[in-house]
Order: sequence, then structure tokens, then C-alpha cells
Amino acid sequence: MGATGMTSTVRGAVLGSPVSHSLSPLLHRSIFSHLNLQLDYQAIEVSGGSLDAYLKENEYLFDYLSLTMPFKEEALSLPVEIDPLVGRIKSANTLIKREGEWTLYSTDGLGFVKALEAAGHSHFDSVLVLGAGGTARAVVGALDGLAKHVSVLGRTSTRSEVLQAAVVESEFSYLRWSDTPDLTPYDLVVNTTPAGAADILANSVSNTFISGSSAILFDVIYKPWPTVLASRWKDSGGTVLNGSEMLLYQGIAQVELALGLNLDYQDLASVLRPILNSAIK
Repeated sequence: MGATGMTSTVRGAVLGSPVSHSLSPLLHRSIFSHLNLQLDYQAIEVSGGSLDAYLKENEYLFDYLSLTMPFKEEALSLPVEIDPLVGRIKSANTLIKREGEWTLYSTDGLGFVKALEAAGHSHFDSVLVLGAGGTARAVVGALDGLAKHVSVLGRTSTRSEVLQAAVVESEFSYLRWSDTPDLTPYDLVVNTTPAGAADILANSVSNTFISGSSAILFDVIYKPWPTVLASRWKDSGGTVLNGSEMLLYQGIAQVELALGLNLDYQDLASVLRPILNSAIK
């Protein structure tokens, strides 16, 4: 057990903006309930640019924190210890307090890989990641070594160097955004863009499957669901994985860090999956 202790209530929260729609409170409370532990976990609206100030004023209230948009990149400027993975991918989603000191982690990549593994997928030849933000960085870092080649489709070239630095073993390329990309070279496409941003790419999906592609779409969005892109992909005969799976597994990883325990991911996933799916409908 970590510094949080198992005899008292663990205190957590998810910080972000907007955050009222977050399923993290439901997820984390359900995990703790299954483990027969007590948890106080809230969704707290914190505006961009004010994370450092909020943490200084309220750090005594929490044992761990989940970070969502817009803090996955902003968190790196906090005066806290940074896990080596976070230093490499320049993206974070978790703060853990141990002996009064905070450490910054990322569980997004692990959640992404666990979701793929649960669906029976572990290696890829060529992957296209849509978007170049904090979640994309975590995904690219997680794909390093799992895919022979990783490409990112982004709107600005200023992020290319950071994404390149997240890749050590795989080949990497950065592509400038196109509304009509050629999707045929890829066996996995990962959408990390905000809801609606990739809708226009749905027009390219039909041609992808006409050419005989069997590519998988992993859309990290889980609400609203399905996205336009996911609907077109499925209607064209392709396989679609929902972002709720990534949410599920990255949340388990956060609790594992907070408690300092080794958790049974598949056991917890079997319990949590119907709870999340019911909330999303």
C-alpha cells in the first residue's frame, strides 16, 4: 500500500474544463467500491492556466488527482517530480501524492494498450494518429515498439519535434492535416481529436474499404457516441473500438498508482465495463 493508507478514505478528484460530463467520478468510485475501500472523488471545474494556483491552494484536500483537458500539457509546468515517461512524451493525466510530495504520471498510453489487448490486438505494421495534442503524445509513446511505423496527422508542424521525441523504436513521420487523407496504408487509425474535429474525414472512409482495407479505428472519444467517423467506419464494414475502453483501463492504472497495489485489470474491467456502457447510453 502507498502513502494514502487503506484505513481511511482516499481523496481524489478529476480537474479540467469542461468537466461536468466526466465519467471519472463514476469509474473511480466503482473501482473503490469493488475493492471495498472508501473514496471521496469529485469532478472539479478548473480553468486553463490556473492549475498551479489551484494545486497550491488545495493540495491538502487530495491524495491523487486525475487531469483532463486542458491540463495534459499544462501540468508539465508544475513544480513537481515528473515520471520519466511523462518527460519523454510531454503529456500527463495523473498526480499522485506520496509523503506530502506530488509526482506527475501518464496512464493514457497504458490504458490505450490495455484496451487494444483486450480486443485481441498487440502489434501493427503502420498506424495513423489523428491529432497532435496531449492524448496523441501518450498514444504515440505507447505505440513505440508495437508498430513498425507511426504517422501523425496534425494541423501544425510546431508539434512534430515533441511527437518525434516520444518514439524511440518505431519509424515516425509527421503529416500536415488533410481533409481527404489516404487511409489505405494503415492497419490502425487512432482518432485523438476533440469531438467533431475529425467528422470531415468520414468522407475518406468508403474508399479505404473499397480498396480492401481491414484497418481498425480506435476513437478515443466515448461521448457523444458514435462519432460521425466511427459510424461511417462501421457502416463500411470496418472494426471500431470505443474510447470508453481507454477510459476504463487508464482509470484502473490511476487507482493502482494511488493505492500502490497491483490490481487485476481484467477482473476490474469485467465489473466496470457494463457500468460505463450504461452511463454512456
